[in-house]
Amino acid sequence: MSQPSYFDAMGYEEMISEYGRPESFVNEIARMPRDKLQKLQNERFLKVVAFAWKIPFYQRHWGAANLIPDDIRSIADISKLPPYSKEDLMASVEAYPPIGDFHGLDTYADNDRPPLVFQTTSGTTGRPQPLLFGPKSREIQNLLLARFYAMQGIRRDDVLHSVYGHGMVNGGHYVREAVLHWTGAQLLTAGTGIETRSANQVSLMKDFGATAIIGFGDYITYLASVARKEGLEPGRDLNIRVISGHMGAEGRETISKAWGGAEVYDWYGVGDTGAIAGEGPDHAGMYVQEDAQFLEILDVDTGEPLAAGDSGDMVVTCLYKDDVFPIIRFNTHDVSAFRTDRSPSGFTMRRIVGFQGRSDNMVKLRGINIYPTGLGVILTESDPDLLNEYICIVTRRDKRDEMVVYIETMGDVGRDVSAHQKLLKQRLGVEVGVVFAEPGSLGELTQIEIRQKPIRLIIKDAE
Repeated sequence: MSQPSYFDAMGYEEMISEYGRPESFVNEIARMPRDKLQKLQNERFLKVVAFAWKIPFYQRHWGAANLIPDDIRSIADISKLPPYSKEDLMASVEAYPPIGDFHGLDTYADNDRPPLVFQTTSGTTGRPQPLLFGPKSREIQNLLLARFYAMQGIRRDDVLHSVYGHGMVNGGHYVREAVLHWTGAQLLTAGTGIETRSANQVSLMKDFGATAIIGFGDYITYLASVARKEGLEPGRDLNIRVISGHMGAEGRETISKAWGGAEVYDWYGVGDTGAIAGEGPDHAGMYVQEDAQFLEILDVDTGEPLAAGDSGDMVVTCLYKDDVFPIIRFNTHDVSAFRTDRSPSGFTMRRIVGFQGRSDNMVKLRGINIYPTGLGVILTESDPDLLNEYICIVTRRDKRDEMVVYIETMGDVGRDVSAHQKLLKQRLGVEVGVVFAEPGSLGELTQIEIRQKPIRLIIKDAE
């Protein structure tokens, strides 16, 4: 008997029955009564946990906390399970090369083992981490992202220009799958600036009539400046109506203005988990896909649950990954907070405010926690001449850190910065320097042309 193909293992009919098609998300799943949703979460959680108990990584991780299977009887017991992070996965890879022992491939009989979809992280915070998917979890992950695209108005007749990176990195590949498998839109897989030169990218957009851009906000904003250098005016020569991707802490208004008034949508996810939360037309925070993702926000220092509205680490449990690599209480170290106001759209799904920074990329200045990825938007929202391209440089001198934000501007680089420094002090509670830079001059430091995520922080010792 032959082993199952990708399509056999995917289980399309069952997937649609359980998760619906992307276009049904807004009117059905996003409005699911909370009691029905919680029952569904519990059923899927227990199935994922039962699979995880078969896997050496979880046996070791949970056993160290003196847990046995009977200790976890419902999703209400989730806090008994210790969170883990990328460091734990990389330790598994080192001990059990090349892909670690956090997968469940060995739980299958040879004739039943599903194909392995293998990618890696970008390596932004260190050595790339293996990302493992079975056909079922891969396609549900694709479907979850397509839900957001549908909610954000991306249609079959759109021409999507993607600036997500490819190679071993997961992002570009699974975005491509989500678009082609579920939206039916035409896709231009340009990738990063090192894959397709930025000048060539804007020419492609013009030639093929791109109507939407998907990717990271930093590079999307940068492309607008490249377009103008090439004599193409966004909003006139390049008619982009929708931008969807990882805006991070970048200013939506700045990105929209750079692209001639395009509607800008943010969504959040990581390579391991896929799409977790995304904006809808109400732009009132990002809706968590709670039927598939169980999100907790924990105190950065203590790991304890926080009250809604308080910022902390996002810890996620994927309720659909029960085929190869279960993800249960994965600490992303990305910081956010749950919103507490009512959904303007009448959705029952919880919302987060969006990505606020990384707790492992935090700088403490005079006892105050500063997230470098959030500083650009504070400045750009107050000054239309400033661009989204910036970098924070922290200098350590006599056990005292000093930070300066270098930010590109379309205005005079020699103009007074006192108002901008005052604004940062008001918002952050600590003094931070500001230096204006010429457009394009920070590219060597941020590496925006060659990295999926540009560098926003450099720490150095005083000379």
